[in-house]
Amino acid sequence: YSQEPQLHVEPLADGLLAGIPQKVKFTVTTGHYTVKNGDSLQLSNAEAMLVLCHAENRAVIYSNTREKASDVLLRVQSSDKVTSISLPAAPAYHMIEFELEVLSLPSAPVTGGESSMLGTTEPHRKHKDTHRAGHCMATTDHKVSIDCPWSIYSTVIALTFSVPFRTTHSLLSAGTRKYIQVCVQNLSELDFQLSDGDLVDHGCGADLQLIPLNAKCPQAIHSKQSVFFVWELLWAREPPPSLRCRFSVGFSPASEGQLSVPLKPYTYEFQVENFFTLYNVKAEILPPSGTEHCRTGSLCSLEVSITRLSDLLEVDKDEALTETDEYLSTKLMYEVVDNSSNWAVCGKSSGVISMPVAAQATHRVHMEVMPLFAGYLPLPDVRLFKYLPHHSAHSSQLDADSWIESDSLSLDKHLDDQPDSSSVRSRGSTHSASSGEHKGLPMPRLQALPPGQVFNSSTGTQILVIPSKDDHVLEVSVT
Repeated sequence: YSQEPQLHVEPLADGLLAGIPQKVKFTVTTGHYTVKNGDSLQLSNAEAMLVLCHAENRAVIYSNTREKASDVLLRVQSSDKVTSISLPAAPAYHMIEFELEVLSLPSAPVTGGESSMLGTTEPHRKHKDTHRAGHCMATTDHKVSIDCPWSIYSTVIALTFSVPFRTTHSLLSAGTRKYIQVCVQNLSELDFQLSDGDLVDHGCGADLQLIPLNAKCPQAIHSKQSVFFVWELLWAREPPPSLRCRFSVGFSPASEGQLSVPLKPYTYEFQVENFFTLYNVKAEILPPSGTEHCRTGSLCSLEVSITRLSDLLEVDKDEALTETDEYLSTKLMYEVVDNSSNWAVCGKSSGVISMPVAAQATHRVHMEVMPLFAGYLPLPDVRLFKYLPHHSAHSSQLDADSWIESDSLSLDKHLDDQPDSSSVRSRGSTHSASSGEHKGLPMPRLQALPPGQVFNSSTGTQILVIPSKDDHVLEVSVT
């Protein structure tokens, strides 16, 4: 019979890891074709994958019965676009086997969220999202075109590389002090050494400083473990509305010695939006007059103070900003909730306020709460929302997530003239009672303020509540 020549490419390991040299096995089955001196394989280089050339690369020639015929030196030459592999002379119906090292560059996409998966979409490779359970590595496909001497057609192969790291970032806020935290998680089975972690902002220049709080010595990151990097933000003038950050860190396998090629640092780009603190919220619970402590079942006074920390910024210029003859103001909605069911909020639990856009402008809200249990109870949560006017184009396409889950605003015609709204009703009762009355009217919208813009200074505060002094008479009958 006549057997056509074939080329087969497969990785030696179970999976290829991006960022470190990995070996790939090439097998040429000559079939009826006789490989002559001067025949070569021409590999088109992928943009983010390198074929490493070593002087000690060797090829082994086997007969059709798998008997070793010869062992010769393999000559590999690489340019910017093509890698040429000179094949050794081999008779028909033999096999030529050799191994090459390939290196895929690891990187991460630009993201603005709090979490992201790795993988960069390039023209010559396709990113596949394989994090079904949250612990699988993201993969990247590199397609390589190979020209063989026995065919006028090119052979296209796809090598799949798994990125060993998963990276997330978060903004940590403590009042007006801001920190950026980057978490690098090792999802592979190998141990790595991380060194020279760096974070650079591309947008602000010298006005903003990133002070590293990390250990300068190399850090070991074992399999299925994480390493955290933290930077503190310092600025001299008004901070920008967003940061465009680029994180980079050097890495190398912990089990291997000196590598044949220097490894490129791992990079991760992301954006941080609306990180500057605009409002300080403070809550305080006072016991009834004439008593020292709060008691279960007794009404206590809750005072909420909302303070503006800065003058007009770029992030304030939206639909909620209104201008009067005296000052600029914006409308906010506050809500007092207690998810732990320790307190009963009596009366109204939310309202709309007109907050002047000026530094140290303060609005105070008073309401009554009743403790339901004794002990050291955490204070109820105070949430802030931006109260936006309606849009005629969006009046019929409201987003259900823009409304509070348990409360809805009553559409009173004098609502915009009142600093505080009346007691809120449940979503179901509002719809049933006003479905006919307000049908077709445009509704205002609520937009949650980002966590970095609101600092709740009462978070974690507890207050002592003592049991009530109810006297109970127990009658016991003894016979």
